[in-house]
Amino acid sequence: MLDIALLPGEYAVCRLAAGTALPYALSSGLGRTDVVTVSWTADGISVICPTDRAPAQAVVETAWRCLRVAGPLEAAGTGTLAALVDPLAGARVSVVTFSTFDTDYLLVPAVRLAEGTAALERAGHRVLG
Repeated sequence: MLDIALLPGEYAVCRLAAGTALPYALSSGLGRTDVVTVSWTADGISVICPTDRAPAQAVVETAWRCLRVAGPLEAAGTGTLAALVDPLAGARVSVVTFSTFDTDYLLVPAVRLAEGTAALERAGHRVLG
């Protein structure tokens, strides 16, 4: 069983063209529960952030809710994401995931949040918040 915290507010999944400078607003004034992650590839830059911080020049998908696995998790641990993604897939709830050094995060569409959290709870996890 995993404890999972529902973070406040909605999140956006964004795509910027390769080589685009990141807006200062992505790194300034983050609140205690805000999460921003950035991935660079040769094809472009992906950003996950609170909706109100989405870069103006980005292609943006909004209305995601962010779930954080209570951590820290052991880096050598296996199966954590599978234990979360499998029940969501079984409930046909889309998911975007990312990991940090300490823990894992999942985004589910805001319109499917109730179905997603119910699927996680049926799988034995505890969703808080």
